[in-house]
Amino acid sequence: MGKTVVITGAGVGLGRAIARRFASEGETVILLGRTLSKVQALADELGEPHFAVECDVGNADSVRAAFAKIRERHATIDVLINNAAYYEPGRVKELSDDVIERIVRSNFIGPIYTCREALSMMERGALIINVSSESVKEPFVMLSLYQSTKQGMERFSEALLEEVKDDGIRVCVVRAGPMIDGGDATSSSSQWDMESAMAFFEENLKIGRNLAEDPISEAAHVTDVFRMLLDLKPDFRVTHVNIGARHP
Repeated sequence: MGKTVVITGAGVGLGRAIARRFASEGETVILLGRTLSKVQALADELGEPHFAVECDVGNADSVRAAFAKIRERHATIDVLINNAAYYEPGRVKELSDDVIERIVRSNFIGPIYTCREALSMMERGALIINVSSESVKEPFVMLSLYQSTKQGMERFSEALLEEVKDDGIRVCVVRAGPMIDGGDATSSSSQWDMESAMAFFEENLKIGRNLAEDPISEAAHVTDVFRMLLDLKPDFRVTHVNIGARHP
C-alpha cells in the first residue's frame, strides 16, 4: 500500500516533480500551495486519490485549515516534504518590511507550522524532509536573509529530530542547488525583474562566482534522492543530504 505524502510548494518546480513521480509510483500525494489554481491544475492532471489544498505556510491559520482538510480524508500521513520557499535578492539595508517578513515566514516559520500540524498525524516510521539550499555553505551576495532562514531551518530540523526520534519519526534535511523543471527555473528567481536579476549576477561576479557557469540539475532527476529517502528501512535513517548538479 502506498504512502500518504504531503508536499508544500507543490504547484511548481521540485515540488511538482516530486508529486508527479510519487503519484506515478503508487503513493498518494497531497498538494499544498499558496496559489490554489497551480496545485489544483496538478491535482487534476494526477487524478484521484491525489488532491490539492490551498496553504500559505507562513500563516498559522492557513496551515491549520489546510491540515484540517487533510484530516477529512486521511487520519494519518506518512511523509511531509517542506519544499515551499521564497527569496529575492537584495542587501539588508535595501529590503522592505514585506520582503523580510515573507522570506522569514516562508522559509523558517512555515516549516515549523507544518511540522507542528503534521506530527499530530504521524506514527512510527513517518518521515519529515525539509528542503534547504546549497547557499547555506556557498558564498553568495544579496542572499543573506535567504541563507540565514535556510540555516535556521536546518538547525530546527536537527533539534526536532531529537524530540521525535524516540517516537520512531525521522527528520532529514536535503540541501539542493539550482534546477530546472522541464526547461523552466524552479525557484522564485524566475520571477525576478531584469534589474534585480542583473544586479544579483553582477554582484556575485565581483566575488568570483560566475552564476552563468554553475551547473543546473533537472528536477525530475533530483527526485531520485527523495525516492531513496522514502524507501529507507525503518531501522535506518539519513539526517542530511547534499545534492547538486555537475557538468557532464
